[in-house]
Amino acid sequence: MRKNKKVVVSAAAVTMSVLLGACSGSTSSQATSTEAASEAETEAAESADSDQEAADKVAKLIDDIYVQERTDDTDEQCKAAKEAWDALTDEQKELVEGENADPDYFGRDTGDASLDDPRNQDEIGDKEILVVSFGTSFNDSRVKDIKSIEDSIQDAFPDWAVRRAFTAQIIINHVEARDGECIDNMDQALQRAVDNGVVNLVVQPTHLMHGAEYDELVEAVGKYQDQFGSVTVAEPLLGEVGADASAVNEDKKAVAEAITAEAVQTAGFDSLDAAKEDGTAFVFMGHGTSHTAKVSYSQMASQMAELGYDNVFIGTVEGEPEETACENVIAAVKDAGYKKVVLRPLMVVAGDHANNDMAGDDDDSWKSQFEASGAFDSIDCQIAGLGEIADVQKIYVNHTADAIANADLADTSAADENKTSDVQSAALADGTYTAAFNTDSSMFHVNEANDGQGTLTVKDGKMTGEVLSVLFKGVHYEIMVETVPGTSVTVNMRVIRNHDVTSEDGSEKISANNFYVDLEDVENLDDKEIVALSNAQAWETESDEYISIANIEYELEAKEGQYPVTFSTANGTSIERTIFVVNQPFVKNEKANEGVMAFNFFKTVDEITESQALDTDLKTWANAQGWKLTDEDQSVDISVDYDFDPEEVTEGVYEITFSTTGREFKIHTTDYSEEGQEVGLTFFPEDIHVMPKVVF
Repeated sequence: MRKNKKVVVSAAAVTMSVLLGACSGSTSSQATSTEAASEAETEAAESADSDQEAADKVAKLIDDIYVQERTDDTDEQCKAAKEAWDALTDEQKELVEGENADPDYFGRDTGDASLDDPRNQDEIGDKEILVVSFGTSFNDSRVKDIKSIEDSIQDAFPDWAVRRAFTAQIIINHVEARDGECIDNMDQALQRAVDNGVVNLVVQPTHLMHGAEYDELVEAVGKYQDQFGSVTVAEPLLGEVGADASAVNEDKKAVAEAITAEAVQTAGFDSLDAAKEDGTAFVFMGHGTSHTAKVSYSQMASQMAELGYDNVFIGTVEGEPEETACENVIAAVKDAGYKKVVLRPLMVVAGDHANNDMAGDDDDSWKSQFEASGAFDSIDCQIAGLGEIADVQKIYVNHTADAIANADLADTSAADENKTSDVQSAALADGTYTAAFNTDSSMFHVNEANDGQGTLTVKDGKMTGEVLSVLFKGVHYEIMVETVPGTSVTVNMRVIRNHDVTSEDGSEKISANNFYVDLEDVENLDDKEIVALSNAQAWETESDEYISIANIEYELEAKEGQYPVTFSTANGTSIERTIFVVNQPFVKNEKANEGVMAFNFFKTVDEITESQALDTDLKTWANAQGWKLTDEDQSVDISVDYDFDPEEVTEGVYEITFSTTGREFKIHTTDYSEEGQEVGLTFFPEDIHVMPKVVF
């Protein structure tokens, strides 16, 4: 696009000189000028091609280091990319464009990198606190957010050496190539600790929660577990995840109070109530995740509600969980009546997501989407990470202190005696293996509960599983293999038209739905439950104020069938619906030790379109539940899947699937496998590590 523009401009200039020559009345001059125009156009085209070739070379070099795996060539590749960029002209730099490359990779000013400290020094003593972050290439944010946390921890524990590791190699490469700052990845940092003779290691993640990145961190630490006298992994910012949206803790409370107070002060208000009176809402935008830890965002929303922060909302870039998607947050803020919005990241670092996904000018940024809704008078953005908030830094310091206090610190004089010997490799023989776990660490979870034990079945020396996904990581493949399938059940949601009944005088209305009930639950049904299951409600027509259901008439038997139920108001306005008594089967998965059940159900179009948390509502409406076969009181998390657009739903029957997650293994290998392929996993004794206590 830019190349063609340059050619056209050059050609236009030459044509102008031809016309001016013709106006002088000289024929020979016109011919000469025409030849010159042709030559100039050719030169311009060749120059443009040469410019693009030089830019493409740099783009290729950038794409080569835009990878998540470090190799022996990475340092040289970073150096070569920067040298090639510096050799470009300003015009050539604007032409840089690749799969991930663009002019901003080297050209965007993100602050002074010299103000940062990579914390990769050697000769640090035998006690180390390794602060692990995802990382950011925004220099100012790295100093304000990550370095501030590291500095606070170092100030609190002067007898310990604080060191840094990033988990995003893409970011590490970016900073090294652009600024010459070398930051350790996890393997480098852990190996550096080993080489420096560290005996007691505390790992403090700056991650928000126990998500996928946290899991990978724990996995990486586990590989070096036997290289230290003690290893302790501290809690992330929000602490334990909890079972559902209502499970909040002191960490979430402290974070909610800290970030809200900071946002309110930055916005120029004396208090959150003052902002509320002004019609201002605060929206904190997190990243979002498909990991089970996504419930943490729902828990933060619950925590805000418990604190009475009515004008504070939680959203996520990825839209997981569903209620935190941008469009749903916009609807929630709009419905609450707020006309002014302040956007702020719910992220430790104000990096790319904060600057672009939240505050960017593209149509899909949150700022642009809020503006496009036309529902708000003003949209302000606070580009600041959680890490620069002093009270948030204190939470990390407290987590580090807890980790040190609970660590079984080794005697540094006996460091060498804590090293383990090599383990002989030998394949497991065919059969079923049982392992009993006795640990007070949350690192261990027995997925296949069998009287508190885990089981592993081996056939032909291998455990078999199905390949769910294959991701090429630049050097190797990351393959997800499911060895124990999840459990699922599919039910029908019958969407019907709204069926309100209006009283004869038109003063009130009443509505209710048909519903299903399990045969075993009939004897325990009471009026209150029947009202809830049918979503029976009545209201005054003029004011829309709810009125009581005064009378319920029904006759139920403990046998399968259809039974009428009539709901009436005190004024006699009534509606009749049907109770379907069924002997509802459940799906049993012996291998996964779990059962799943859900019911068909009826809903109106309005009930679906007005839902603010559809996934949660679908589970409630279907009475979907999962449990362990060996302990029915132990629930199992279930997810929901459907293929309709809630905003465009019409009358009809829709399939809703509720399912659990099977047992999955993440395999790093150079061997390629197809999705859906059955593969065998071979475990050797040295692959199985029962580690000492790891405190979280």
